[in-house]
Amino acid sequence: MLTLKIIREQPGFVVERLKVKNFDAAPCVQQIIATDNERKALQTSLDNNLAEQNTVARQIGALMQQGNKEAAEAAKQQTAALKEQSKTLEQQLAETEEKLQGLLVLLPNLPAEQVPAGCTAEDNVIVREGGEKPALPQKLPHWELAKKYDIIDFDLGVKLTGAGFPVYKGKGARLQRALIAYFLDCNTAAGYTEIQPPLMVNETSGFGTGNLPDKEGQMYHVGVDNFYLIPTAEVPVTNIYRDVILNTAELPVKLTAYTPCFRREAGSYGKDVRGLNRLHQFDKVEIVQFRLPQESYHALDEMVQHVEGIVQSLELPYRIIKLCGGDMSFTSALTFDFEVFSAAQERWLEVSSVSNFESFQTNRLKLRYRDETKKTQLAHTLNGSSLALPRIVAALLENNQSPDGIRIPKALQPYTGFERI
Repeated sequence: MLTLKIIREQPGFVVERLKVKNFDAAPCVQQIIATDNERKALQTSLDNNLAEQNTVARQIGALMQQGNKEAAEAAKQQTAALKEQSKTLEQQLAETEEKLQGLLVLLPNLPAEQVPAGCTAEDNVIVREGGEKPALPQKLPHWELAKKYDIIDFDLGVKLTGAGFPVYKGKGARLQRALIAYFLDCNTAAGYTEIQPPLMVNETSGFGTGNLPDKEGQMYHVGVDNFYLIPTAEVPVTNIYRDVILNTAELPVKLTAYTPCFRREAGSYGKDVRGLNRLHQFDKVEIVQFRLPQESYHALDEMVQHVEGIVQSLELPYRIIKLCGGDMSFTSALTFDFEVFSAAQERWLEVSSVSNFESFQTNRLKLRYRDETKKTQLAHTLNGSSLALPRIVAALLENNQSPDGIRIPKALQPYTGFERI
């Protein structure tokens, strides 16, 4: 959530920057400023009312001591009238503050200066590529390989739950477990502390990371308890520091977590969602950082390099893409996507997004730190997939297939316990 301060002090700047995200912020910014003016006027009226109540209350005592009961009674009636006024003002103020909050959450995060202009994924910028695309004697897509080697059963998942909930079997299940352990070990070796968070969060946690109200339709809702199944570990892990004030010496905080992730993916259909390409439940390892504002973009570069190192170790052809304004998330200030090449499908598959949210999330979370002057400031948050498993598995199966089976990359072999499926 953008701070009210930047909206009031630099409304033109906010409107111009959000144009990069193809968002017309002008009407909302005008409403926010007008509503905040109304809030300030109501607060002033309420403060004046309470001050007058105190003044009249003091007069009542003095009048009683003087024996002027008639004037004292009139003062009491005046106090009663002022209290009724203050109740009305308090109600109006609460309603106005709620309206203001409702308007503030409508504005996306400001894109960083280096975000390229553009409307769709076609306008994204390729930063660099790595690895070699394999020349395969056969090109079976991963869903056929999964059936051939009996390692993933999509039909059984439909029977048990529905489409988008595959069942991993035998070496397929072992490969999943190996990837999770490998990713976590890579992250902890890089200084991240492992967390095992809940798989459901409350509404406040969803709001804190910007998933609510923006992505409400994409989250599974447990209605009786008003909980949400997490779409990513980012939500519970980031909320660990909600309503917390850190000391500068406690930063940076670097956390990693493995969780299943749950996404409704409403409206997804067609060949691009076949097999593991798009699921309702999938496994992912996440990295999250809390940083000082002046360090957050250096941290973003470090996170991109860290994820790149993991992808390279899996021997997969990859590319890193800087997202344009129109393809960025509501909450992000700058995002780099990682894609791996799927040899059988002959297309690029997204496997990670690494983003800097600056203070957008921390303003919602009320996560602050004390600077050297003991003044509290908003920290910055960053997160990235490190990595999401389904499309990594799809690329591993497809790119490493041969007549003799599917080769396992050397880095994973100590984790799988086998060299080939």
